[in-house]
Amino acid sequence: MRITHGLTPVTTQPCAVTIGNFDGVHLGHRTMLQRLVDVARQRGLVPCAVTFEPHPREFFAPDKAPARLSSLREKLQMLRDCGIEHVHICAFNHAFSQLAATDFIDQILLDGLHAQYILIGDDFRFGAKRAGDFALLQNHGAQHGMAVAAMDSVTLDSLRISSTAVRTALADGDLALAARLLGRPYSISGRVAHGDKLGRDIGYPTANIAIKHNCPPLTGIYVVQVRGLADTPLPGVASLGVRPTVKQAAKPVLEVHLFDFDRNIYGEHLCVDFLHKLRDEQKYDDLPTLVAQIDRDAAQARQYFELAAPTSAP
Repeated sequence: MRITHGLTPVTTQPCAVTIGNFDGVHLGHRTMLQRLVDVARQRGLVPCAVTFEPHPREFFAPDKAPARLSSLREKLQMLRDCGIEHVHICAFNHAFSQLAATDFIDQILLDGLHAQYILIGDDFRFGAKRAGDFALLQNHGAQHGMAVAAMDSVTLDSLRISSTAVRTALADGDLALAARLLGRPYSISGRVAHGDKLGRDIGYPTANIAIKHNCPPLTGIYVVQVRGLADTPLPGVASLGVRPTVKQAAKPVLEVHLFDFDRNIYGEHLCVDFLHKLRDEQKYDDLPTLVAQIDRDAAQARQYFELAAPTSAP
């Protein structure tokens, strides 16, 4: 997959383009991306996604921006898995925020990507002061031979599938609904880093994965499975939070204890799938009380996998 940056991307191949933040790459995004890939194949175009980094709301109001569902690396991987062959990343800064909607069309879509087909969501707005919309794209595109189409929102049981809906489900601890909206379990990926080794000292060694953003979309204790270490996912239990019993004013960290696993995996890149929430993070009076609770968490997580395991045929 090709990745380009800036206001003037260069490609010699005409593209079919969709535009958005694509945070989490949920089922609504995936439906749009599949439609784009299908049209691109029919017309002999390169399927391309234009996205923004950081999220515009992170630029305008960083303290009020929503929790990210995916890092840029995770988003790029998911876009590639959906069949996107070219991603253009617009650096969302002051200069870009002042770019007129017509200049966005001319400089990025037409001159930069040679777009011949554009597919956007029904509520997509772009350009300075969000002045650009479907009508502007359609009228401007007609003058340059660029077809423009809009796609209606995708719903699940009458609920509009959106990044906001996924965040709400995760914050509520409804991982089953989040998985249905995403089309997969919610996951966080990252590299295993050294921690303070407390988990090993208390009998629960953990793989520590730093969170790229200070505001994860969920916190608590979870049943998880980990991909990236074996041919099949490995079962475990995880804590995502600030560890109030042992730390003060700490940044969120993801700690994963893998069952029946003993291998040095520092530096490995893992993907952690969140399957079921056990409880909220709590502060305990002392370390023995915390360890006793971890014992209960691990037992519940093991039971989850035992119940989920397929029954062998007689």
